Amino acid sequence: MTKTRWTVEQIPDQEGRTFVVTGANSGLGFETARALAARGARVVLTARNAERGRAALAKIRVEYPNSDLELAPLDLADLDSVRAFAGELTGPVDVLVNNAGVMMPPRSLTKQGFESQFATNHLGHFALTGLLLERVRDRVVTVTSGLHKRGTIQFDDLTGERGYSPVDAYAQSKFANVLFALELDRRVRAAGLPLVSTYAHPGYSATNLQSSGPTGLLNLLMKPANLLVAQSAEQGALPQLYAATAPGVRGGDFFGPDGLGEMRGYPKLVQPVHSATDPETAARLWAVSEELTGVRYDLPVV
Repeated sequence: MTKTRWTVEQIPDQEGRTFVVTGANSGLGFETARALAARGARVVLTARNAERGRAALAKIRVEYPNSDLELAPLDLADLDSVRAFAGELTGPVDVLVNNAGVMMPPRSLTKQGFESQFATNHLGHFALTGLLLERVRDRVVTVTSGLHKRGTIQFDDLTGERGYSPVDAYAQSKFANVLFALELDRRVRAAGLPLVSTYAHPGYSATNLQSSGPTGLLNLLMKPANLLVAQSAEQGALPQLYAATAPGVRGGDFFGPDGLGEMRGYPKLVQPVHSATDPETAARLWAVSEELTGVRYDLPVV
């Protein structure tokens, strides 16, 4: 990366390229879709809530009347929805942006019996990427969080039945995002594929995740933090936009804000917590994820 501050104005022309952005109805996903539309990309916006998805699409079209946008239903917490989306999507995909997520809700289980944060933030995107992999021509961008640094994978209690902390479960899911992005990079390299697996985090950005997920004291604490500390979602989307569009991005590259503590700022190369780079943990998570989702990748085991 250059030492200049990278902004959306530096996104190259994206005409003729197709992007799938999960969770594009609000927050980071919306700002990502909006910036890509401004550069001429065909953008498939996915949303769990159809009404909110239509509102997001309409908002972008008001700003960019000639934008090439599609809206598709996708609930990452439901593997049936993931399979339906992958089956109905037409044509090749240049870049898949695994952005959608939930943050620190009370413990709940999904339709398939998985803890909601692990299911939405990791398993759903693992399954989606595997189902679309043969059609992705350029990059897979996985969105994680700075909180991955306090994460571990509780292989003996992935549902949180023995003990559940909203923060720890969120950190686990974001830790899983990093393990997945790096293991995907290892496996596509071993297969000799030109696909780039990269990942990014937004720092502390004000989105609806802080208000729609946490309850009780967590919710009360996040309201003033959003006002006093957080940067805008538009600014927070820059690292994932850089990962998705900038020339020269390599497999395994990680982008986050350049400010103090990577909380806010402009995109730069950053480093994950060392434990998230462990190939053995990543391979174990991969095997578990294939078993839980039923989606198996045709890639060599490294």
